[in-house]
Amino acid sequence: MTGDNNIIKTVFFGDIVGKPGRFAVRDFLASSEKYDFVIANVENASHGFGLTEKNYNEFKDYGINCMTCGNHIWDKRDIYTYIDSADCLVRPINYPKGTKGFGSRIFETDRCKIGVINVLGRVFMNLIDSQWEIVAEEIKRIKEVTPIVIIDFHAEATAEKICFGKYCAELGVSAFFGTHTHVQTADEIILDNKMAYITDAGFCGAADGVIGMDYVTSLNRFLTGIPERYEVAKGNVTQINAVEVDIDVLSGQAVKIKRINFSKNNIEEEKVSEKED
Repeated sequence: MTGDNNIIKTVFFGDIVGKPGRFAVRDFLASSEKYDFVIANVENASHGFGLTEKNYNEFKDYGINCMTCGNHIWDKRDIYTYIDSADCLVRPINYPKGTKGFGSRIFETDRCKIGVINVLGRVFMNLIDSQWEIVAEEIKRIKEVTPIVIIDFHAEATAEKICFGKYCAELGVSAFFGTHTHVQTADEIILDNKMAYITDAGFCGAADGVIGMDYVTSLNRFLTGIPERYEVAKGNVTQINAVEVDIDVLSGQAVKIKRINFSKNNIEEEKVSEKED
């Protein structure tokens, strides 16, 4: 938590994968500095696919204020029974009208309100509604309430993420985090001196597998072409990929972005890359 009353410190965790990811985030939050607002992408949190209500409640206990997701959020059947009442969960806004859950939410902290929008990309993904006009309208609606707008763009293609990020910066978004590919990019920047941006925040989970999944299972799928069921990777090394962003509560503009790459083999950790405007 920053000492400047006009600045809030937020942290965004890349896709949490299975139990290794859940526990890594739990331990990180328990031992780290206090944040004003904590966001995490949780669509792979329950055994690698989807989110159970039990894990949702555990994340709330860890201190996560907002949970975003993506195309795998529907993989656990019980999501349909609790998503409408899950006040910390945001699903992609560009699913068709009538889809359960909410595509954006406005959260209230001690010092400000924060709008969060979850969005799905369309390139190399299942085609759903186009995000461009939907998100522009939602940003406008949120900014009537608060200048702080944060976006999780869950997408495959780098070009789509960069282009959509620039588009959102022009619309006054405070922070834009790409997710889905599970590989943290080293391109964190404050665009136009106002919006914190990273193409992909990475993932939290077992570092010894393939983007959080078991290596042997992944290898067999590539070698045979047969869709063998993925299993969450196990191992002694876990990683945290996250991004810290400081935001001015009056203007809604980002003033600092810091990429976190934390690897732990019981004793090791590493944090890298800090840039300020």
